[in-house]
Amino acid sequence: MSDNRSAATLLEVPRGLAGVVVTDTRIGDVRGLEGFYHYRQYSAVDLARTRCFEDVWHLLVHGELPDAGRGAAFAAETAALRGLPDEVRAALPAIAAAGGRSGPLAGMRTALSLLGAAKGFRPVYDLDADRRRQDTIEASAAVPTLLTALHRLGRGLEPLEPREDLSYAANYLYMLTGSVPAEPQARAIERYLISTIDHGFNASTFTARVIASTGADVAACLAGAVAALSGPLHGGAPSRALDTLDAIGTPDRIEPWVRRRVLAGERIMGFGHAVYRTEDPRSRMLREVAQGFGGPRVDFAVEVERRIEAVLAELKPGRELHTNVEYYAGVVMELCGLPREMFTPTFAAGRAVGWSANILEQAEDSKIIRPAARYVGPTAPVPVPA
Repeated sequence: MSDNRSAATLLEVPRGLAGVVVTDTRIGDVRGLEGFYHYRQYSAVDLARTRCFEDVWHLLVHGELPDAGRGAAFAAETAALRGLPDEVRAALPAIAAAGGRSGPLAGMRTALSLLGAAKGFRPVYDLDADRRRQDTIEASAAVPTLLTALHRLGRGLEPLEPREDLSYAANYLYMLTGSVPAEPQARAIERYLISTIDHGFNASTFTARVIASTGADVAACLAGAVAALSGPLHGGAPSRALDTLDAIGTPDRIEPWVRRRVLAGERIMGFGHAVYRTEDPRSRMLREVAQGFGGPRVDFAVEVERRIEAVLAELKPGRELHTNVEYYAGVVMELCGLPREMFTPTFAAGRAVGWSANILEQAEDSKIIRPAARYVGPTAPVPVPA
């Protein structure tokens, strides 16, 4: 149906809706000029440094941090939901085979839809708040199981059943690698997952909310968010940031390498952010995590960061171009034994919780998101040719 509103009622907005406020939220905010972001009333970085993933999950979907007793109960509740329905488990080999080189993230779109059908998820429009919340918890708990199973099947390995005695992050690493991770590795991945659970109205989060505004079920909302994340302008940068380190190779190649690319108008992966005009606080925190492990790879990454920022400041004066979360995320995930093709899926394993919080909030509003577009094609109507 065409939009018959007069031009006087339409609002001019920047391309990509940059800077446009489309709704109110209680979930969190990104204050780009300050280099700060938060979940509810707490600094996201402080949460990553001091709390477990399950506590932050509780904060986002229930609205408050749990005490020790409620935190343990919520962790046990979510751990018990990690398993997959039989019909979903049986279909995963075919999904993994069909996905081929596209990887687990592409397969998860299909698997999430099947999960929603197998669990009988109903449109959020028809559910009360408690049932909506439960659907998001069930779906989010299953996401790591889906991702790791698809990854292992794609490599000719049998998927592993989740373990309820392990934390969210430790269980994820176990299902991925087949080994129970050491505490430093599990905690490093946990801090990464917490630091990336939510981050404003990025493309995938906004996609989830648009779908939720139609009243669709939770699995449909999450599948749409995953589809948005799969685009190279949104997801996929952690592995590309490591590719930058590999391409540079040695310290003596840093400056000539970056100068050639900047002068050629190419983007330096892992640097710059759409919102932050100062250092990305997630990158700062993950640098600390990486330096806690130490080693030549970390030392080289820190030196590359320092010298690339200096060259960018010289060649692009007035632009605040610093490392973003993807740069050190790639380093940390590599140190913890994750293969590069699982970097973006690992991001999705945490972000599913943030998407869920946004789905729940959007479902409280019965107004569908329906913007307008300006028609700029040939003048209409003209006679239809014979």
